[in-house]
Amino acid sequence: MTDTNTPKLSKALLWDYFILIARIWLAIILMQYGYSKIIDGQFGVTDATMELKLKDVGLFNLSWYLADHEPFKSFVGIAQLITAALLIYNRTVILGAFMAIPLWLNILVWDMTFMGLYTPFTIRLPFYLLLTFLILWHHRDKVIPALRNFITTTTRFQYPWWAYLLLPVFGAILEMIGAIPIGIIHFIKQGLR
Repeated sequence: MTDTNTPKLSKALLWDYFILIARIWLAIILMQYGYSKIIDGQFGVTDATMELKLKDVGLFNLSWYLADHEPFKSFVGIAQLITAALLIYNRTVILGAFMAIPLWLNILVWDMTFMGLYTPFTIRLPFYLLLTFLILWHHRDKVIPALRNFITTTTRFQYPWWAYLLLPVFGAILEMIGAIPIGIIHFIKQGLR
C-alpha cells in the first residue's frame, strides 16, 4: 500500500530540496561566523604577536588585528546573523541571498589579500557564491522582473541640458550642508578648551 500524500521524487522536487539544503547550509555558516564575531571568538591576535615589530607581523595577523576593532567587527557579525536569518525564511530568502553576495565577496577579497589565493577558505568562498547564485536562479521568476525594474528606472521628469551644468554647484552646496555638523562639533570643542 502506498501513501498518496507522499510526493514522487521528481527533478523539480530534488532541485527544491537541494536549494533548501543550500539555503540552510549557507545560513548555518553565516550564523557561526556572525556569532563568533559577536562573542569575540574571531579576530584579534595573541600577546606574542602584539610584541612583534610591525615589519615582523604577517599580513594575516595584521588583518585580524585590524578586523578586531569596533564597530567593524560587530557590524560584520550582525550583518552575517541578519543575512543568515533572511536565508532561512521563505518570504525573505531572495533578500538574504542578495545580502549574502557582498558578504561573500568582501570575505573573499579580504582573504585573498591577506592570506593568499589558495587557502581553504578562498577556495570554498566561490562555492558559497555559486550556491547563493543558484538560490537566486531558483527564484528567477521573482528575481529577474525585480532586476529589470532596478535597471530600467527612469526619472519622472526630463531635465534640460543646462540643469546638468548646475549639478557641480548644487553638489558643492550639498557638501557644505553636510559639513555643518562637523563645524558645530569643532566649534563646541573649541569652546570647551
